[in-house]
Amino acid sequence: MVITLKDGTKKEYDHAVSAAEVAKDIGMGLYKAACVARINGEVHDLRDVMSEDCTLEILTFSDKDGAHAFNHTASHILAQAVKRLYPNVKLTIGPAIDGGFYYDFDSVQPFLEEDLQKLEAEMKKIVKENLPLERKVLPVAEARALMTERQEPYKLELIDEHAQKGEDISFYEQGEFIELCAGPHLMSTGSVKAFKLTQCTGAYWRGDAKNKMLQRIYGTAFPKASQLEEHLTMLEEAKKRDHRKLGKELELFTILDEGPGFPFFLPNGMTLKNTLIDYWREVHKRYGYVEISTPMMLNRSLWERSGHWDHYKENMYTTVIDDTDFAIKPMNCPGGMLVYKLKPHSYRDLPLRCGELGLVHRHELSGALHGLFRVRCFTQDDAHIFMTWDQMKDEIKNVVRLFDEVYSVFGLTYEIEVSTMPEDHMGDKKDWDFATETLKTAVEEMGKSYVINEGDGAFYGPKLDFHLADSLGRTWQCGTIQLDMQLPERFELEYTGADGEKHRPVMIHRVVLGSIERFIGVITEHFAGAFPLWLAPVQVKILPIADRHHDAAFAAKAKLEAAGIRVEVDDRSEKIGYKIREAQLKKIPYMLVMGDKEAENGTVSVRSRRDGDLGAQSVEDFLKDALEEIRTKKI
Repeated sequence: MVITLKDGTKKEYDHAVSAAEVAKDIGMGLYKAACVARINGEVHDLRDVMSEDCTLEILTFSDKDGAHAFNHTASHILAQAVKRLYPNVKLTIGPAIDGGFYYDFDSVQPFLEEDLQKLEAEMKKIVKENLPLERKVLPVAEARALMTERQEPYKLELIDEHAQKGEDISFYEQGEFIELCAGPHLMSTGSVKAFKLTQCTGAYWRGDAKNKMLQRIYGTAFPKASQLEEHLTMLEEAKKRDHRKLGKELELFTILDEGPGFPFFLPNGMTLKNTLIDYWREVHKRYGYVEISTPMMLNRSLWERSGHWDHYKENMYTTVIDDTDFAIKPMNCPGGMLVYKLKPHSYRDLPLRCGELGLVHRHELSGALHGLFRVRCFTQDDAHIFMTWDQMKDEIKNVVRLFDEVYSVFGLTYEIEVSTMPEDHMGDKKDWDFATETLKTAVEEMGKSYVINEGDGAFYGPKLDFHLADSLGRTWQCGTIQLDMQLPERFELEYTGADGEKHRPVMIHRVVLGSIERFIGVITEHFAGAFPLWLAPVQVKILPIADRHHDAAFAAKAKLEAAGIRVEVDDRSEKIGYKIREAQLKKIPYMLVMGDKEAENGTVSVRSRRDGDLGAQSVEDFLKDALEEIRTKKI
């Protein structure tokens, strides 16, 4: 048997061998750090045995799948601790998430801070016991009998769902604790050296407000205490940057009880939003896009044709007009198809790049709503590119170049993920293979790397996802480039080729910001509310020291406003120190202090939010520097 490692090295065995044994053969350092293994592209427990030729990659905590398994095991340790200390609590689900894990419990009493401390202490005991995790698969009847005996009603519900889908009923056992779970997991509880339970919140079963409210305990886990400490420091910084908190303090947006999931943008927020949109339009014009706008509501026949009525209706808001079913659009694509079909097209018209800032509505469960990150209506910065098959690679490169420019303006870096054909897909495999290879080749020819996300493409085509890293190292999935070979078919889109015959175009769906609202949330946290000058809702605050300086202050304001600067005068009868502190708290980029000397000399004393006192300048010199900073979009 030949096992091929990630670097191409081949190891030969004359007997079946586990991934853990191979890791030990490679080196004890790797064996001790190993979390799980990837065998022939699928993630497995280290204890899983290989008996024929295969590929093998040993995954540590530094790998995404390794960290996922590590945190998933930590969630099982938490659940075991809860059952030891609070036997009557019912278990539901406990997945790993980015940066940690959570577990939802059905508990009569809420978990308080002192309860979390007790649970952490019990978890440490479980880690010290170094309990091995063993997987077992049971027939449905045995699985139901086991969970009935243990009085776990939520597990019984999940078992029935697995059984209906014909899936294995898989459990993981550690000591006296057994959990319904598909895995994979670490070899033992002893590997989870450092962890912290961070908070407890309410959460509805399955995220549905019609269901019972559960107690959700969040936590995070690491192989080393130093890694945990660093992560907790980052979490504290993230709390300060929470866009919901900053959105209120900086008067950007609010979400009211009268419209859960429907954000209200306040004057400062609208200035920020419109500035972002102005930049979006400027960039897209340079890259050869035209802008369209399609109706927010269209009739049922369109959504049936696009497939949304059958596959997405539960997420759509519907109504009846003149005895006809209508739906508010959850996405812009079908309207874009109708625009394309309005007139005949030649190959000379292609590629046709149509951008749209379309307000879309999606019915999200109330438990999933989260500030601007998960809302029920948002402005999707969409574009649909219609092209010939041989234009595909160049168009992908053109979109990536646009992404490069936009993300660099905000100081955001990214990683690319190529998502390939899912099991539930439409179209011929050869078309999928061609499209997928074109995506990869385009990225490679631009000198960029990518990772493969096997089987996670849309049902209509493969895609590139762009995961942005912010100033805290957190990642956000914003941009995406999706190839679509199916909607052009469904809508019978055509163009006349050079041969005079009718041909079917291929289409790209793409967003660069994802949604305007969500991207505002991302950059609010990225910049901690201290937006660069070109984006700041109020760019300059003029601070007269006394009433006698008001005329000079308003004269300076008029000069700045005439040049397009967003400027305010704080003419309240407050001490100058108070005014400066308040402007700092509002994260105003520049404060211009106006006193006797400044009023007499026609100057201002410039204070930078970042650099402090910059000394006296003429209004004209300050304006010149500020306009250059805005023009270059300096961070």
